[in-house]
Amino acid sequence: MNKSILVHRLENGLTLLAEPMGWLESAAFSLVTPAGYAWDPADQLGLANLTCEMLQRGCGERTSRQFVDDLERRGVDWSSSISHAHTNFGGALLAENLPTALSIFADLVRRPHLPEDQFDDARQVCLQEVRAVEDDLYTRVIQELRRRQYPDPFGRARQGTKESLSAMSLDDVRGFFERYFQPDGAILSVAGKIDWNALRTTVEDLFGDWVPQPVSAWVETPAARGHEHIAHSSAQTHIGIAYDSVPYAHPDYFLARAAVGVLSDGMSSRFFTEVRENRGLSYAVWASNASTQNYGAVICYAGTGADRAQQTLDVMVAELVKLRDGIRHDELQRVKVRIKSGLVMQQESSPARAASNAGDWYYLGRVQTLDEVEQIIDALTVDQINAYLAANPPQNFTIVTLGQDALALPSQ
Repeated sequence: MNKSILVHRLENGLTLLAEPMGWLESAAFSLVTPAGYAWDPADQLGLANLTCEMLQRGCGERTSRQFVDDLERRGVDWSSSISHAHTNFGGALLAENLPTALSIFADLVRRPHLPEDQFDDARQVCLQEVRAVEDDLYTRVIQELRRRQYPDPFGRARQGTKESLSAMSLDDVRGFFERYFQPDGAILSVAGKIDWNALRTTVEDLFGDWVPQPVSAWVETPAARGHEHIAHSSAQTHIGIAYDSVPYAHPDYFLARAAVGVLSDGMSSRFFTEVRENRGLSYAVWASNASTQNYGAVICYAGTGADRAQQTLDVMVAELVKLRDGIRHDELQRVKVRIKSGLVMQQESSPARAASNAGDWYYLGRVQTLDEVEQIIDALTVDQINAYLAANPPQNFTIVTLGQDALALPSQ
């Protein structure tokens, strides 16, 4: 696996990361700006998401239509997303078109038009996202679970609310852009066929005179936790369970990751075997680690029929409690193979490497190579994981259900 991670930090605080993958003819980039929804004012939830939508409606010398056309002519497969900490733009393309694509996205994050005549259209796009969540019962459960599990602002939904979006103005968007889209804390991660010296010069030319500014710290309020039932007339019931874990930067993260893998990775995992295969209770069941910089959690989900919902919840909690007693050697070996298989596939994907490297830099302040992660996984032992589970047992569950009837809470 490739061990070369190149790093260049600009004087204004932007960090350039590059992972050469010389066997490819393509390249991918992830441009991470420190403008996430955690900075939405409490009465303007969804402002970061609306700002992201407006940024893509013309920038530099390009109109909204020209922006899209220029990317498509160069074969850029691009995307945008919002997390609690960042607004992210990514793309994959032929390596020869990388400098032009980076120049377009430099315009987007530095010189957007934010056109007044498209503000209402952009707001309608964001309102449609809110309405889509109302109809997506799975997403509603996961969003409410995260809201209860994490301290505010980390558990917020990026979409905001109808009320907050309807009250926003273009001046609000401009203010958010001017305050939070800046280089200090931004990351540009590139992977694929790369000429490092040329890339570094291009990035200095495009971003070097971007002026940094101070950003205030997040103001946290305690997590709600507890339990909630969302009444909804449906033949289906959606179940979400969360509990505390360690964040990605914690030394024990991969112990926690392996334990959750025993619970949920693949068709031999405990959740799949006990909830779906042996008992036929659920059409979907899983668990996953989730992390911010300072908070870790395990998020669990099951979708089931209303007549089987109580038993599904009972079995899920029973399996979580059982995990406290430890895992077996054969379970760990299965998880190791699955994680390492994922690493091999990630090695073949420049978009995956660009995004992963940016995430590592944000959470760890450095990039873990695939070799390093593989060595960590190989070194995991049953005794280490069982000691971790004994010291950090799944407990104090946050539970959210959505369906026709409220469920009885099982003992923990």
